[in-house]
Order: sequence, then C-alpha cells, then structure tokens
Amino acid sequence: MIKKAVKMKLYPGYEAEYLKRHNELWPEMREMLAEHGALSYSIFLDPETNTLFGYLEIEDEEKWRHVPETAINQKWWVFMEDLMETNPDHSPVTVELKHVFDLYQQV
Repeated sequence: MIKKAVKMKLYPGYEAEYLKRHNELWPEMREMLAEHGALSYSIFLDPETNTLFGYLEIEDEEKWRHVPETAINQKWWVFMEDLMETNPDHSPVTVELKHVFDLYQQV
C-alpha cells in the first residue's frame, strides 16, 4: 500500500455543496477509482483556511498515474471547478505533501 496526501483550496461558502457532491459521488467515479487502485480516499477540511487535505491509499503508482486521463475524472473536474481553485485544464490546484511520519500502535 502506498500513502499519498495532497492539499487543495475550497472557495469560501461552498463547504456544504462540496460535502453534498461528495456524498453523492457518481458510481462511475467510484468504479474508476477502484479500477485504478484506490484502496481508500479521505478528504478533510480546515474551516479556518478552506484548505482541503486529501489522504489516499493506493495499490500502485503506475495505475494511479492514469486517473487524470479518464473521461469520468475529467467530467468530475468540470463538475467541481466552481467550488475550488483549479488549473486551466479544470483539475484542482493541488500540492502533494511529503510523507514524514507514521505511528502504529499494537493492540
């Protein structure tokens, strides 16, 4: 399993709509993420800064690298671009975060 983290920026006032759209995530999007090796994907919001923190666990970097090329992912980007900072290709502006620490407790 490979751990990845990114941060993104939500526009102020769109917290509820962002949550709604993710709670109603399209089945095709879920299928594509699974097909590309996503084991888990969590997103957290810092309400003071509107910074989104995405945490992913994936199977394989090579499979994951192809996610942006899929039609459903590109459709999702267009669907979400009114809520968050985006690049000219409609993708969210993301900053990959460096993994620096893990703590595992034995139970």
